[in-house]
Amino acid sequence: MPLITLPVLLAGYLLGSIPSGYLAGRWLAGLDIRREGSGSTGATNVLRVVGKGPALGVFLVDVLKGTAAVLLAKTVLDPFGVGVVLAGLAALAGHIWPVWLGWKGGKAVATGLGMLLGLTWPVGLACFGIFLAVLSVSRIVSLSSVVAALALPLLMLGWFADTGLGLRWPYLALALLTTVLVVWRHRSNIQRLLAGTEPRLGASKG
Repeated sequence: MPLITLPVLLAGYLLGSIPSGYLAGRWLAGLDIRREGSGSTGATNVLRVVGKGPALGVFLVDVLKGTAAVLLAKTVLDPFGVGVVLAGLAALAGHIWPVWLGWKGGKAVATGLGMLLGLTWPVGLACFGIFLAVLSVSRIVSLSSVVAALALPLLMLGWFADTGLGLRWPYLALALLTTVLVVWRHRSNIQRLLAGTEPRLGASKG
């Protein structure tokens, strides 16, 4: 890989690690979001603890973090190469394990969406559509996130088939790794889903 890859990966990590949820809790409610609700710094926990407006802001910032990391990588690296994929994964890692918060962050859903929008926006929009469809029926954010993540590899394969570009293995690998990361980060939610105790939107915590 070219030497420029390392600074791009570092930039991707730092973008992903911007602690938007934590800052929203501190600035708007004077609390540490990691000690409230589910303990996540993501938009869902901000919604439950701080409110709708801050949650929307956190969601948009988290999406932009993933998109910015990928678009930055695309400007200096092969758009379909391993470097861009690694930059996307670096942004996810920064969101999940931010250096500023003792390596405890969010669950990578919004940042993962932003990463996909930067890589292949039709796949990103399709994932978001699946998320919204499941959410509208279940009103359970974790279930919607897991279902969308599980659909991602198939959507990525379908997009490459439709465009006739031929399969790009780095992109498929990214889709698979993203699925694994999102499901792994939701493992406690999955346990509650199986037990029937996972809260729906509007619940005070979960």
